[in-house]
Amino acid sequence: MTEHTYAVIMAGGGGTRLWPISRKETPKQLLPLLGKETLFQSSVARLEKIFPPERILVVTVEEQAREMRVQVPSIPKENYLIEPAPRGTASVVALAAAVVRMRDPQAIMTIQTADHHIRNQDLFQYLLHTAFDVAKKEYLVTLGITPTYPSTGYGYIQQGDALNGDYKYPVYSVKDFKEKPDEATAQKFLHSGDHSWNSGMFVWRVDTILNEVKRQMPELFNAVGEIASAWDTPKKDEVITKLWYDLEPQTVDYGIMEKAEHVAVLPAGGLGWSDVGSWDSLFEVLLPDMNGNVAANTHHLGLDTHNTLVYSVNVERLIVTIGMDDVVVVDAGDVLMICKTDQSQKVKNVVEHLKKHNQEKFL
Repeated sequence: MTEHTYAVIMAGGGGTRLWPISRKETPKQLLPLLGKETLFQSSVARLEKIFPPERILVVTVEEQAREMRVQVPSIPKENYLIEPAPRGTASVVALAAAVVRMRDPQAIMTIQTADHHIRNQDLFQYLLHTAFDVAKKEYLVTLGITPTYPSTGYGYIQQGDALNGDYKYPVYSVKDFKEKPDEATAQKFLHSGDHSWNSGMFVWRVDTILNEVKRQMPELFNAVGEIASAWDTPKKDEVITKLWYDLEPQTVDYGIMEKAEHVAVLPAGGLGWSDVGSWDSLFEVLLPDMNGNVAANTHHLGLDTHNTLVYSVNVERLIVTIGMDDVVVVDAGDVLMICKTDQSQKVKNVVEHLKKHNQEKFL
């Protein structure tokens, strides 16, 4: 990559769908869910093959930043951009773009998240190099994922015509962004051949994305401009506190991308991508045994058990299942959760219930 390329990792989320392991103090990106490395460490390691640490930035909240600095000391402290409170991914993108532009007006940056798993890292690097070439021509570029099943948990991107240009990978204009569909619509998207999952990975020039923010979310544009101007001054904390809490929470997809001009997509098949967003997604990432069972961080004895996931915070614990199929068992020490695999997306409902009933100790 050239000297004007940067990577920004969005890392402030709570990961409530992976409760009860993912908690306020230990959100999923800080946990070794898939092996010895945490998801955050894996994300940084993937990017350090392309970018030097001084051109990798992390947007997060203060309580998570402390642990991240311990886990990845190679990233300079000044590259942690601290949100006073979560205000959605549109604010994250705009703040990062404004700060990076202050440092390097010619910058092109990729937006990544701290909790994705990517198996084919060579293809990932290849895609990013192509995406940066497309972004140079003032496109907002998104990396799509070629669907492998009719997911109702992802948004979709419909591709239009192929872009002209000597690119090393197929690139298309974006026809439309689609919200998370129902089952029947997801089946149509899968069979159409022109829809990708929206991965939430983007590449763009900082001036291009900030122009779109200015056009569509002018209040956000003005706020991050003022914050970025004060970023390396003693007034930084005062300015960000004054402006940040009044920002309207919004995602980059709804707030910017859906109505943006000059949007391109690279539909990626074979990336081995997972957003590790729910317990059932671990079946896509971890290797099952001959009965389709996955045991992570624990010992599992399964009798007459099939397609079942067992996870524990205690590597010494033996969990025994008898006559169980299509179940998720999660032992968090103070909480034991058991659910059918196809119901694992409803974990967030449990989190809402605990909040409503003031059972904070379990969050």
